[in-house]
Amino acid sequence: MTDRVDERLERAFDKRTATALGKLGLKTVGDLLGHYPRRYADPGALSDIAALEVGEHVTILARVEQATVRPMRNRNGALMEVVVTDGTSRLSLTFFGKHRGSLYNHEKRLVPGAKGLFTGTVGLYRGTRQLTHPDFTLMGEESDLDSDEALLEHATKPIPIYPAAAGIPSWKIQGALRVVLDTLADADVPDPVPDEVRERQGLPARAAALRSLHRPATLEEAYRARHRMRFEEAFVLQAALAQRRARTAAEDATARPPLPAGQPGILADFDASLPFTLTDGQRQVGDEVAAELARPRPMHRLLQGEVGSGKTVVALRAMLQVVDAGGQAALLAPTEVLAAQHARTLRALLGPLADGGTLFGAERTGASTRVALLTGSLGAKARKEALLQAASGEAGIVVGTHALLSEHVQFADLGLVVVDEQHRFGVEQRDALRAKGRVSPHLLVMTATPIPRTVAMTVFGDLETSSLTEVPAGRAGITTVAVPAGNVRWTDRTWARVREEVDAGRRAYVVCARIHPDDENDGRSGQKTKASAKDFDDLPEFLDPADPAEPGTGAADRPPLRAVLEVVEELRTRPELAGVEVGVLHGQMPSDQKDAAMAAFASGAAPVLVSTTVVEVGVDVPEATAMVIFDADRFGISQLHQLRGRVGRGSDPGLCLLVSDAEQGTPAYARLEAMTQTTDGFKLANLDLELRSEGDVLGAAQSGRASSLRLLRVVKDAGLIEEARTAAADVVAASPDLTEFPQLADAIRAQLDEDQEEFLERT
Repeated sequence: MTDRVDERLERAFDKRTATALGKLGLKTVGDLLGHYPRRYADPGALSDIAALEVGEHVTILARVEQATVRPMRNRNGALMEVVVTDGTSRLSLTFFGKHRGSLYNHEKRLVPGAKGLFTGTVGLYRGTRQLTHPDFTLMGEESDLDSDEALLEHATKPIPIYPAAAGIPSWKIQGALRVVLDTLADADVPDPVPDEVRERQGLPARAAALRSLHRPATLEEAYRARHRMRFEEAFVLQAALAQRRARTAAEDATARPPLPAGQPGILADFDASLPFTLTDGQRQVGDEVAAELARPRPMHRLLQGEVGSGKTVVALRAMLQVVDAGGQAALLAPTEVLAAQHARTLRALLGPLADGGTLFGAERTGASTRVALLTGSLGAKARKEALLQAASGEAGIVVGTHALLSEHVQFADLGLVVVDEQHRFGVEQRDALRAKGRVSPHLLVMTATPIPRTVAMTVFGDLETSSLTEVPAGRAGITTVAVPAGNVRWTDRTWARVREEVDAGRRAYVVCARIHPDDENDGRSGQKTKASAKDFDDLPEFLDPADPAEPGTGAADRPPLRAVLEVVEELRTRPELAGVEVGVLHGQMPSDQKDAAMAAFASGAAPVLVSTTVVEVGVDVPEATAMVIFDADRFGISQLHQLRGRVGRGSDPGLCLLVSDAEQGTPAYARLEAMTQTTDGFKLANLDLELRSEGDVLGAAQSGRASSLRLLRVVKDAGLIEEARTAAADVVAASPDLTEFPQLADAIRAQLDEDQEEFLERT
């Protein structure tokens, strides 16, 4: 039944067409059917040329206004310049030829009044947008539309506009799909949505939906088909997650129940020593976690919380419950700075208990709260000691970076894995740490980046989710101000304001996107890359996210990103900061230098710290009240919110200054404006998602790849996702291994690539 959709394109088409389609990653007939239109053009309405962005690959419907051919001025050859219009705006088309005769065919066809589809990449020449050597097809030309039916479709029906590439324009993709659809039977198209689910949702069969999507008679028909395919995407993904939840529920784990009330234990001692009262949210989430740890099934819980909401205390109480029960806990952090910060914080919270504090009770002999730190830059002696403490059980809590994943690291009885800022880790890294337990250890995933509910359902649908929204009492607010870059008055006032904070005994961060001023690529790219351990701390998560083509913000139009080593020297000569020690911190520094820089900052010896985003999460200096972020428009909202959360953590109010040259009306400006209007991380997370688009909801946090979702949008389609989740749960409950729904099982295997399957299997 699936032979037709599995057919290779080399068999369905000639070699040239198959090769061209292969450039779009399309290998089978099923791949081609799944290459959905980006939008639809109305044959009676021309495209909005004014909305085109430089660098964008576009297909537009426009009318030729004028065309001229002339010899080239500085070299042999001819140049044809065509101006097309939508009735209001204009776009230039440029064609080059060896001589005028070589352009005769274009000159004959592209006459004033001709209407057609033009495709190419929007460029900029002397301030004018243009397409150079665009592909085109004209309405009414049988050369490109090879049948009366095809001509009728172009003349009267919505025109699907496909994601295209050089050599394979949108209308050629449309033609290839016409060939496939004309010979496709309903039985050739497997449908992963079971009949009863489809009927309950009022959805058409998959084959009918594909025909309506690629060859709609009306826009309404196309939109109905898109809705059906959106539901399918959500349903298949939620079914995979429901299977994962079912498998997790069947796994074995060592129960780690809390000690009976009144029995001496480390957790009880810790609670009694706390100098503050837990928030209601901390208590509620703590109770949820405690109950799950007491079960002989592995806990899989996501703990998300507002910046400064007290996730660390919740995680520590969970770790102490496991230690009380005779096990160990590991805390995995993404950077050495954050790992060291966690170790210091845990030791400070534990107080005397952290000094190898061992309780020799009748029930829990040897339970230890010693906190060991294991990072890649430890010296041989310190590393050996930490390894022995972990392997022997002397360390009840082991904090570390990727070094924890080494095959040389062993635990006596690993009972709980806490992953901080999970988006910095890949599937294999978390899996490697969990595999160090005798049986499946409990898992607590923490993130300080609030996640919209629909994203949590889609990305972390196999995890139970807890949220902390309260901020502990006594915290002052944070004021955020956008500062125009290059404005002398604003710049002078910025450093004068920093000096005021320093004179009041406080601290100030200055954040830059890169380290070296002479490295063009340092910190500029938003792509995740494989980096060495020394570079890992400085990978900006959302640097310059999806905005390279904003008008006026291309790389050639913008000054270079400010760099740590450049700004440090500048600040040391500014009169406003005369006599103030300015420290420096970045991921390429040795571990001892990083620790020394943070210690000098925390003590006030160097009250101004110029840093990369290495301070983004977890770093906690209560005296820090000011932050200046250079090139702030090049960061995403989530990262700006995390950075801002490093100030105002004590009783003094915080100030965050966002230095930017973003132009009003651009997405970058919208991000900064949102930051100045609210400190609510959950509101910002929703806005960030809308501005950046969802990315890859299966693996964006894992790999930074482009989106694997084709039509589903996790913000706009929240209700649909909820419906799909409920329907998928019912189907998996009826047939956990999906033997009764083989087409759904096949779709899960086909839709999720190998990395994504591992994500679902091993999270």
